[in-house]
Amino acid sequence: MGKDRNRIGIFDSGIGGITVLKEILSLLPDSDVVYLGDCARLPYGTKSPRTIIRYSLQCGQFLASKNIDMLVVACNTASSHALPALEEALNIPVIGVVDSGSRAAIDAGGKSIGVIGTPSTIRSGAYEIALRALVPGVRIHSRACPLFVPLVEEGWCDDAITEQVAHRYLDELLHQGIDTLLLGCTHYPLLKQVLRRVAGEGVRIVDSAVSTARVVAGIHGTFLPADGARSVVYYLSDVSERFIELGEVFLGRKMEYVYEVDLCV
Repeated sequence: MGKDRNRIGIFDSGIGGITVLKEILSLLPDSDVVYLGDCARLPYGTKSPRTIIRYSLQCGQFLASKNIDMLVVACNTASSHALPALEEALNIPVIGVVDSGSRAAIDAGGKSIGVIGTPSTIRSGAYEIALRALVPGVRIHSRACPLFVPLVEEGWCDDAITEQVAHRYLDELLHQGIDTLLLGCTHYPLLKQVLRRVAGEGVRIVDSAVSTARVVAGIHGTFLPADGARSVVYYLSDVSERFIELGEVFLGRKMEYVYEVDLCV
């Protein structure tokens, strides 16, 4: 593509996108990455489509100003509603988590797939559209899980209360005979231990963060090598000690370069 660097931009409404960042860094450890967490306006999952698109464009344009070569929308809600607007506004590849996760669920052999996500993602029907575009006859059972994001943000990722909530959300899907559970929110991989206990060993769990990272790694190979030292820089619309504390736990590494930004300017 003729550029002299290969910088990846990633955004999410909060900390969930850290799961995508972690998987990208595991595949591309020398990546030059700019991460944007729109913490001041989370969660996106309860917002209207119009607002989600507006927020997503602000995030995408901010990252584009940092000379990124590709944009990763590490937010299922934004991927469900704002991808076409982002692709039209930005002259770079835009990768969303919905298509990546859907393909991974089908490739894993899913024939009766349970999709869990935020209310906005589930209402959008984005996963149903993506899954049926791949396999028209696939059985899909969707469930909105609005309490999962605040539980993750609170740090209760492996807690008795979280397990009780997971039963309330998943028991009906399990009764319907799902063979695959597709995590339609980038916060949800942080709940994998609880979800595995509730779902049981007979249900495959598909993490869209992993599949998205694989897509990014494939596109990344088409860019020229970057000059200079690789780095990960974090911009947050609200910097809190809690975000950094949890982010470092989830990443397994220090978040060294963290800056606050006003996206509404």
